[in-house]
Amino acid sequence: MNIAAVIPSRYQSNRFPGKPLAKIAGRTMIERVYRQVAKAGCFVDIFVATDDERIFNEVVGFGGKAEMTDMTIKSGTERVWSVIEKKDYDAVINIQGDEPLISEKLIREIYQVLGKRNIVSAARRNDSYRDFISENIVKVVCDINWQALCFSRAPIPFCEKNLFKGFFQHIGIYGYTRKVLEMFIRAEMSHLEESENLEQLRFLFQGEKIHIIETDYISHGVDVPEDIGKIEKLLQDQHV
Repeated sequence: MNIAAVIPSRYQSNRFPGKPLAKIAGRTMIERVYRQVAKAGCFVDIFVATDDERIFNEVVGFGGKAEMTDMTIKSGTERVWSVIEKKDYDAVINIQGDEPLISEKLIREIYQVLGKRNIVSAARRNDSYRDFISENIVKVVCDINWQALCFSRAPIPFCEKNLFKGFFQHIGIYGYTRKVLEMFIRAEMSHLEESENLEQLRFLFQGEKIHIIETDYISHGVDVPEDIGKIEKLLQDQHV
């Protein structure tokens, strides 16, 4: 299959404006994400999809590919479509622009499964009850074949604390075929998606199946300026 990678990246952020250009141990966050994706070594093209010229110029400056997208676009998935709409790709993998330590191993796993599935994402086992009840942590429940049954910010499946045995935390990386991504763009936002503020629920509402890969990758996203120091410490520990 002819598969591209797209990294949506916006300048504006309520908690951390301009974070794609924040320096992490001497390199901008967007450069670190891009280089991690490139390590996977499986894509015909890698693009950063952005609405800001500063990010565009940064990507071009370190030798990457970037495309300007409309500032009115509201979601990362729509931004991905705006890049590939007029290009000849069979499928695309959407990588979060604020995960500078994204695992190239996980990216390759998504890539390998995408040839057999229309939509692929990932989840990891999490034994933290505090994370389980946090609305900032997205949970996923799967069937016996690792098809997602539901995603929620609420603690699912519900259980009393003394019966808690862990849950699956959703990891925000997606692979989609071109056909299913185009369907997403044409479909209206469902009440589930609007209520939870989770784009992947639009696919489920439309009857599409999302295959989940179990991973041991622990997401280290950058949400606030204080997260930069945490990432730098992890890089130091990894001798990167």
